[in-house]
Amino acid sequence: MLDAANYTPRLKDAYAKTIRGALKEEFGYKNEMQIPKLEKIVLNIGCGAEAVRDSKKAKTAQEDLSTIAGQKAMITRAKKSIAGFRVREGMPLGAKVTLRGDRMYEFLDRLITVAMPRIRDFRGVSGKSFDGRGNYATGIKEHLVFPEINFDKIDENWGMDIVICTTANTDAEAKALLKAFNMPFNS
Repeated sequence: MLDAANYTPRLKDAYAKTIRGALKEEFGYKNEMQIPKLEKIVLNIGCGAEAVRDSKKAKTAQEDLSTIAGQKAMITRAKKSIAGFRVREGMPLGAKVTLRGDRMYEFLDRLITVAMPRIRDFRGVSGKSFDGRGNYATGIKEHLVFPEINFDKIDENWGMDIVICTTANTDAEAKALLKAFNMPFNS
């Protein structure tokens, strides 16, 4: 049985024991605080046109995202009214959740080891999706790749945006950090 007080996520443990030292050696950091680390992971599901037709779609997306993340997701609402898209200000359009600490490491572990291998025709994620400041963004076309989602109870298939924010100053440092976590880059 797991002792909740002494439990540390596998990737957090690996970061503390091996990854920090390897990054310090690779980039020649003089100070421990210079070593890049994960700051947060933001998950987002946008319902789009379905949410405009049926306001319950955003609630369904929120429930699915909460199940995947292990923490309550927040419904995102339209900031402006756009008549061409039939969107009114304040209308629910999707859901988002920000993960930090142990939940962030647990999610990243499940994403890399369980969800990504289940993606159909998966050949790795792009190594060019960094923003220039050490943050990485990717997306998946179906949220069904997560084992927490019961395939039989799903009426709608959502895509999902995943943004991994790090404290790295450059894309090379951030890529080295994510590679150390076994992120499957294709380039």
